[in-house]
Amino acid sequence: MKHSKATRMAAPRSSIDIWSVQCEDCLKWRIIPTQEEYEEIRRKIVEDPFVCSKKSNISCKDPADMEYDNSRVWVVDKPNLPKTPPGFHRDLVLRKDFSKLDCYYFAPNGRKFRAGTEVASFLKENPEYKDLSTSDFSFSVPKVMMNTVPVDAAKVESSGGSKRKFSFVK
Repeated sequence: MKHSKATRMAAPRSSIDIWSVQCEDCLKWRIIPTQEEYEEIRRKIVEDPFVCSKKSNISCKDPADMEYDNSRVWVVDKPNLPKTPPGFHRDLVLRKDFSKLDCYYFAPNGRKFRAGTEVASFLKENPEYKDLSTSDFSFSVPKVMMNTVPVDAAKVESSGGSKRKFSFVK
């Protein structure tokens, strides 16, 4: 089945495999089990900073869940971005050259959006989403922490892709 540009559909292929946040008090990294939970923390991180005690049975005295190092490529997200609306999915895909991430949203019907103008058209065409607005979607992308990108990234990219893991952090 062919789709026009306006009805692009694709399966999500996120580059993110671990969601984590840093405790404001002890600065240890804590793994967040789901993208949804991570987005809820990020949505209000400025007015309600993350601390270890927000995870059950965890305190600042416990060892970090993970360390910031170059065993994986890290990206740092902007605070207070909106949480993805229910039924939609937000994917971040790292470019092969490690230069940046691209952001895509997927509607419940699988339609893929690459920009706010596409979301606006979709919302206008689908009155069942009248409670949503384009401000409920953010195409802002996290910053790639270049000190965690492999030195030989060009070789990795040219050899058919990377097996590296990626972490998503606040």
